[in-house]
Amino acid sequence: MNISKKVAAMAGAACLSAITSSATASEPIIIGVPTGLSGANSTVAPAVVQSSELAVAEINDSGGILGRQVVLEIADDGSGASGAQRAFDDLISNRNADAIITMETSAARNAGIPIVERHQVPYIYTSLYEGRSCSPYLYANGAVPEQMVGPIVDYFMDEEGSERFFLVGSDYAFGRGMLEFTRSYIEERGGEVVAEEYQPMDATDWTSIISQMRRNNPDAVIMSTAGGAPNVTLQRQYKAAGMQALVGNLSVDELTAQSMGEDAEGIYISASYLTAIDSAANRDFLERIETHFGSDLRTPNDLSVPQYDAIYLYKAAVEMAGTTDADAVIEALAEVSYDGPRGTVQMNAQRHAPLTTHLGRVQGDGSVEVVEIFEGVDPGEQCPTS
Repeated sequence: MNISKKVAAMAGAACLSAITSSATASEPIIIGVPTGLSGANSTVAPAVVQSSELAVAEINDSGGILGRQVVLEIADDGSGASGAQRAFDDLISNRNADAIITMETSAARNAGIPIVERHQVPYIYTSLYEGRSCSPYLYANGAVPEQMVGPIVDYFMDEEGSERFFLVGSDYAFGRGMLEFTRSYIEERGGEVVAEEYQPMDATDWTSIISQMRRNNPDAVIMSTAGGAPNVTLQRQYKAAGMQALVGNLSVDELTAQSMGEDAEGIYISASYLTAIDSAANRDFLERIETHFGSDLRTPNDLSVPQYDAIYLYKAAVEMAGTTDADAVIEALAEVSYDGPRGTVQMNAQRHAPLTTHLGRVQGDGSVEVVEIFEGVDPGEQCPTS
């Protein structure tokens, strides 16, 4: 090739590169949010969508990510596996999601993981869950049993003298996984599990299990039902039956507690986020989200605020990587952190996050009183080979 032709070829390549770079910079970054707008999670999913919308609005107002605007794509996963498969396929194949960031049931998460692996798309799971879900493309910033169970069981045993426990949950990965850990923890501490019972995720009639509780007369009941509607039906029927045992619930969030009204009074919960957290970051967050949504605001809670954090963690990872390329973002996600309403969150513990855990007691108006705070609780062995 002579000199003039070589120079022309180089100029053409440079021009093509500039055009490609310009086109990429003008294209939005798409975040897919498959969540349970119908089914068991329908009580809490609207708050998850609001947290997503606030984070994206703030990011776009400040210039986006790498100069690109962010677009949310929401899909209803039906709170279950078959709906999640459709939602993940649609978001990734048809709507070109660069990342999946969402709160879902464990059944939905498990159905979605093979799809993100096949398409090699980063996935941040934002729900509290039973733990030990591991994939090269999955990170989690919600709480796991090692962070949630101890505060409730220890308080019941040490402060209330509870010895005999009744466990009840939804019959799927979350309910069984949480209660398997709970049983082991209670027995290691010298307590007794008098019964362990399960109902399907969509169960609405808990009469037979409450009758069994009455016969066993436990000191405390630990519940681990699918977040949202099953929590409401179980707790209302428990209170209507006049049961007096202490209740610890491993899936009730502040929004769901409010929807129960007086029936929720006295429930103990473990949460990485409560609206009562006394910090400047949380007060600022509450002011912003209240201003943004006004009277339409769904109460921020431990199933929605991790979603807000996760979108900012994704932003930090993309900016560290300098690209939305999946492999580069996945590597960066272990390095970045975000200082938000829950404090500093970093998914650097085997793709999970050490979290501050709050032991709370639900009041008659649905608000949650902070009973005790545990700083920087480690998630334990989640994905040791990751």
